[in-house]
Amino acid sequence: MSRYARQMTLPEVGAVGQARLARAHVLVVGVGGLGAPVLQYLAGAGVGQLTLLDPDRVEASNLHRQVLFTMADIGQPKVRAAQAHLMARNPGLTVHPLAEALSAANVARYLGDRDLGDGDLGAVDLVVDAADSFATSYILSDACLARGLPLISASVLAQRGYVGGFCGAAPSLRALFPELPESAASCASAGVMGPVVGAIGALQAQMALKTLLGHSPAPLGRVMQIDMADLTLSSFDFSSACEPADPLRFTSPELIPAQAQVIDLRPVEEAPQPAVSGARRCLPDDLIAANSIAAAPAPARLEPRLPTVLCCRSGVRAWRTGRALQAQGFNQIEILAVGDPA
Repeated sequence: MSRYARQMTLPEVGAVGQARLARAHVLVVGVGGLGAPVLQYLAGAGVGQLTLLDPDRVEASNLHRQVLFTMADIGQPKVRAAQAHLMARNPGLTVHPLAEALSAANVARYLGDRDLGDGDLGAVDLVVDAADSFATSYILSDACLARGLPLISASVLAQRGYVGGFCGAAPSLRALFPELPESAASCASAGVMGPVVGAIGALQAQMALKTLLGHSPAPLGRVMQIDMADLTLSSFDFSSACEPADPLRFTSPELIPAQAQVIDLRPVEEAPQPAVSGARRCLPDDLIAANSIAAAPAPARLEPRLPTVLCCRSGVRAWRTGRALQAQGFNQIEILAVGDPA
């Protein structure tokens, strides 16, 4: 236990808290810029069991912020490379690397009792959302809210970011962010500063540890924001936020019912192949216009009584279109994000 002596000296940790960390099982979704510091700090603190979920491989263009990896890792699955580095630092850990993408269809399997080849891993105690994906964040939030699991979620872009504690005994991500932003900017399209990602990831790890240890004040129901462009740090409480009454939920291809009307909102130039077999093509404005006039005979005309699935890359276009259709009387709308996996 000598490696944990400095944190065990803290009265709010001690031997009892260290034992609690050793028994904890944390699911970390996303092993990139945010996941790198999160995993290093959770492993360093002695969290006994870590499940890593990410389908991607290490790329050179990401090394400036994914500081867990080296040039020797390029081309390797992130979860496997991360496992090797974490185990080299702390051989006492149990690390389960899963090179898979999170989806609405499989999220329950990762949160509950399951056997993934190494024996029964048991249910997780806490989930860390480090994927920086709209679809992943809302899928995780919905699942954690239903199970009462704490979720530590973060997002970062350019020189700004936030981290918050959701679900468990706190409101969900939807309660704080009932709507998606107007644009779907990403680190690839808008850029990002590596140290900002590291700072947000470190805060994410600290919130996770405080939640596992039961510290007061609890991180759940609070958000911290960093703006390095203006050199400001702020926080606020959202523990009284209400859950939205009309949520738009993300789905997966295998969950789409046979009778659903599926609309791919992307032009052919952007996506030559439709999101799923049988999906109809229609641009968002055309779809909204066609269903605002009762007599419109356009191919984009939808049946309000049938389930409707709207598809786009990140979910932003589909979300905006779904809200417009809800205003026209559609109440069975789901979102399929086809290019923004965990």
